Amino acid sequence: MISSDKLCMSCMREIGDARKCPHCGYYADSTQISPYLPVRTVVANRYMVGKMLEYNGEGATYIGWDLVEKKAIKIREFIPDSFTIRSSSNLTLQVMRGSEAIFKDLRRSFEEMWTKLARLKGLSALISVNDVVEDFGTSYAVYDHFEGITLRDFLLRSNTGYITWERARQLLMPVLSALGTLHSAAIIHRGISPSTLVIGTDGKIKITGFCVGAARTSRSDLNSQLYDGYAAIEQYGFDGQQGTWTDIYAFAAVLYRTLIGSDPISSKERMTNDRLMVPGKFAEALPAYVINGLINALQILPDDRTRTVEQLRAELSASPVATAVSGQHQRPAKPPVQHKVQQKPAPAPAPVDPKKPKKKMSNIAMMFLSFAITLAVGLSALTIYMLVSDDPAPPKSSNSNNSDEMISVDSLYFIGRQKAEFQQQFGDKFDVEYIEQPHDTAKKGEILAISPASGSYAKGTKFTVTVSSGKERNPLPDNLEGLKYHEVEAYLTDKGFVCNRQETETSSLSKDEIVYGIEPMAQPDKNDLYEKGTEVIIKVYSYDGEHLLDENGERVTDADGNFVYKDDEEDNPPAFEEDPSDDTTEPVTEEDAGNDEPVGDSGEDVTEEYIEE
Repeated sequence: MISSDKLCMSCMREIGDARKCPHCGYYADSTQISPYLPVRTVVANRYMVGKMLEYNGEGATYIGWDLVEKKAIKIREFIPDSFTIRSSSNLTLQVMRGSEAIFKDLRRSFEEMWTKLARLKGLSALISVNDVVEDFGTSYAVYDHFEGITLRDFLLRSNTGYITWERARQLLMPVLSALGTLHSAAIIHRGISPSTLVIGTDGKIKITGFCVGAARTSRSDLNSQLYDGYAAIEQYGFDGQQGTWTDIYAFAAVLYRTLIGSDPISSKERMTNDRLMVPGKFAEALPAYVINGLINALQILPDDRTRTVEQLRAELSASPVATAVSGQHQRPAKPPVQHKVQQKPAPAPAPVDPKKPKKKMSNIAMMFLSFAITLAVGLSALTIYMLVSDDPAPPKSSNSNNSDEMISVDSLYFIGRQKAEFQQQFGDKFDVEYIEQPHDTAKKGEILAISPASGSYAKGTKFTVTVSSGKERNPLPDNLEGLKYHEVEAYLTDKGFVCNRQETETSSLSKDEIVYGIEPMAQPDKNDLYEKGTEVIIKVYSYDGEHLLDENGERVTDADGNFVYKDDEEDNPPAFEEDPSDDTTEPVTEEDAGNDEPVGDSGEDVTEEYIEE
């Protein structure tokens, strides 16, 4: 059993009584900077705080330890630095006078966001949120800790600083799908960047860095944290509402960095001098549809930009059919160095890459421009509509031939409500598919996610609604008699059960604990299925010899989880015992004493302390 007293507060690995962690170099007596929680502070009587990993205007993230499940976690504390204070003698957060209402509203937004994320637990590209709790006058979110490196560091460690489209597609398309799920749950990230995408040891990428919207918006009530080159123009306080298209810009900027090897130019700088372009050597290597998708998603103004995940996914596909089904027309590719290429009669300027001849890029630019002019007449009306429309284009439907049949859907309203409410309002209007998924906190029938996101849609549009089926339920095994305790405990814990050992000591069995029965604490239902978290008694026979105790008085276990007994040492005595009264030791010969390495009676090497002069 891991003791929290023996853990490093930086990496949560066991270090015993060592002053400096041999794994990460953290000193056990290190202190936390003010006003953040001191190490080993326990939140909500369960979560022990470790080293602070990062902070911004919204709050701080600590590594931590779950004292119940005995595992490493991360803890996000809501502690806005612009209007809260905390003293070393009183850990309860104090809100500055006049800011109480702002604190209350932002704290509610913090709790709502993390509660929604907890409902999405299980998606591979999202962090796994376990709990949202209150303590010390503020709120905390708890999620699983996992090892990995940021996409930024991953790219910097590569030989070229970028990767191929095929590798980028495999790495980043799950992120795009996860963004679609977030948007269906009415969550806008606003901070997608190479620094908030983390690649785990399994090679899969996860989205981290979730914050309330005010923390990612300039001129808000919080000190904002914006990732230059990845933040959309509307996040800097310019005209333009934030929405799904805000994350689309950031994702496209990440894809640009991954494929090109350099950070995109800041959207603020592009407003006055748009010099963003795809260098010639990359333009030649990348598929045309990928360049087209990047161009449309990196448009500066929100109204000019790709609006939804579905649209961007279609544009990053080589299939024209997929593009049509998404409801997004295929806009002609235009060099991103110009915001509105049709307003500039001259060809696009040459790429900045000095290794490529100017003539080569000019030809590519002229090709894009010619393509744009050729399609301009046929697409002009549709382009104007897409530039001014605030709603995502509805998917194609056989019943969507006129605007009178468009139906408005507010997905945010239904998240957390019962399936019956959505069915009653839209069951006869849309083609709705309900998918059930186990959830630890949401009640059965509670809506977890809706796809597509909020917008206006034609009658008959396909909707997918994910609802909770309640806590996951598993059967108990019929017979585990004769197995060792640690094997049974590992099996049941993996199934989500809480194990409670009940011992009967006997001297007629081996020293390894043997299971002779299990018993559920709760009454079995008709299907003999039990909810995760059900307490299970594991009845065991154990040897009645005298237990070997550690310095804390607790029973010692071996590597397999079995108790160690004092007579174990008698069965396996040490090879040498230092006993001054033992006169049976044969004297060491002069020949032996002259050897470089001391030897014992049987010829094996021994340490010098066992050689008698």
